[in-house]
Amino acid sequence: MNILCNPVNINYRYQFNMDPRQHGKMQICREAADPSMICFRGRYYIFASMTLGVWVSDDLAHWENHRLPPELPLYDYAPDVRVMGDWVYYCASRREENCDRYRTRDILNGPYEKIDGSFPFWDPNLFIDDDGRVYFYWGCSNVTPIWGVELDPRTMQPLCEKKVMVDGHPFEIGYERVGEDNSRLPASEAEIDAAYEAFHKRQGIPEGQVPEHLKPLIRGMFSRRPYIEGAWMDKHNGRYYLQYACPGTQYNTYSDGVYVSESPLGPFTLAENNPYSYKPGGFLPGAGHGSTMQDLKGSWWHTATMRISMNHDFERRVGIWPAGFDADGELFCNQRYGDWPMALEGDPWRSPLWMLLSAGKKATASSCVEGHEPEKATEENVQTWWRAASAERTEWLQIDLGEAFDVHAVQINFADDRMDIPCPGQIVGGSQARYIEERDLLTQWKLSGSLDGESWFVLEDKSDARTDLTHDLVLREDGVRVRFLRLSDLAVPYGQQPCISGLRVFGLGHGPLPGTPVFTAARTSDLDMTVSVQAQENTVGYNILFGSDPEKLYHSYMVFRAGEQRIGALVKGRHYFVRVDAFNESGITEGVCLPL
Repeated sequence: MNILCNPVNINYRYQFNMDPRQHGKMQICREAADPSMICFRGRYYIFASMTLGVWVSDDLAHWENHRLPPELPLYDYAPDVRVMGDWVYYCASRREENCDRYRTRDILNGPYEKIDGSFPFWDPNLFIDDDGRVYFYWGCSNVTPIWGVELDPRTMQPLCEKKVMVDGHPFEIGYERVGEDNSRLPASEAEIDAAYEAFHKRQGIPEGQVPEHLKPLIRGMFSRRPYIEGAWMDKHNGRYYLQYACPGTQYNTYSDGVYVSESPLGPFTLAENNPYSYKPGGFLPGAGHGSTMQDLKGSWWHTATMRISMNHDFERRVGIWPAGFDADGELFCNQRYGDWPMALEGDPWRSPLWMLLSAGKKATASSCVEGHEPEKATEENVQTWWRAASAERTEWLQIDLGEAFDVHAVQINFADDRMDIPCPGQIVGGSQARYIEERDLLTQWKLSGSLDGESWFVLEDKSDARTDLTHDLVLREDGVRVRFLRLSDLAVPYGQQPCISGLRVFGLGHGPLPGTPVFTAARTSDLDMTVSVQAQENTVGYNILFGSDPEKLYHSYMVFRAGEQRIGALVKGRHYFVRVDAFNESGITEGVCLPL
């Protein structure tokens, strides 16, 4: 069976960022984002920002990273890749310069032919219609919209004036609001004026000396308007589905919405199901700026950016989820248990293979740094982690599941914590001055299991591994009986002290299911609702589901506590239904669906 557990299990490369917003202080983190996923000649490829390469798979479950030729703009963001006939077309973002395109018949070996660009763009997306006509969409700003234009398929030059496709509407579309849980409305003009004036005073720049082209960008900094970005177009049954990302990559609500039209250049109407890719809860949140494609068997998949954003706003990973179109032509994506192991075959709304066993369980360690205690590794929060007090290979982390379970999978998530090391290469320009680590680094460990905490057996030994997989997945499809798990013999890049944000265990218990959840849901504004769940025994967590119809509860928000949860992703004027499901180690109990 082919099994995937998000984020994609691949070597994410370190970035050494000279971010001007940090006043010259270097920020170090791993990053991959903005994935374009295609199928070409029977294989699957993901091109993601800041990877220096392309990820290749034969089954969507197992991925390898291959380097791309250095003449491609590998330091530019949001690579866009599309298949046109026997060719694959590639481009990336460069806001202030004309962006060239490249094409090849052989992704891994090249050569890549250059096609000179004629205008700058950011977050590009090429679309080839059934009739062979070519269209292009781009935009990434909280000031300007997503644009669209038709291109000459031979020269890739525009055939018409650019047109507005999608703009932000954060007063009517809740999921476009910035902030954690879409918590902030845009600023008023008076607030923006005041912030703009204060900015000039702080910087010592007289108003008359600010270049005209920078004024709207500076004002946009203070507007709290969403970034409208990351266009991707699909066609299904004669309709055009223009997808876009918002409100900002650093938020748990980074998501993809969708507009529909009968024409590739519009006019477009906001689809009924929105946001269609939305994962604000669980271990690793975020599901914005991605792509949607059909596999070789006809199933649809959506890949998008997941957010960590602790060492840098752009500390990000990539996820893949089942997607599709319902009988009414609504584009959907199933992210209900979106960072649990899933089978890559079957109905797109299939239940998870196994249940989460490790959430909130007791953890111990050989040592820890204050604020990074071992229990942080079982909190189901990628933004917290256990950190060992030394980088010695004698350090270990252990969890007690409380009883013996049939364990089928363990996901080992490494974190980075305030790294302060010299840059190992030359900082280069591009969209942001940085260096991307070119060397293949190593992450090594050993995982052991026990029934009594005294007699141990090895589940997986990667103490001599030649790989750098920081979200590695250990699978035991037939199951193995385990109560205690110990991660030891740890070694990570640059001699860091090992940090674990999630030692996540999945399997099956044999106890009773949770009781039916008792909850209330109330709409508190045009854009917000509050769901209050009563605490009940024998429950690990809850999944809040909502949508436009009792049979279309396509949106979900996973929480690990009872009580009140605000959800700010509603669309003004739309009606909703809500259901709360409860889960524990043995399974899922569906709640009753209520109108909002």
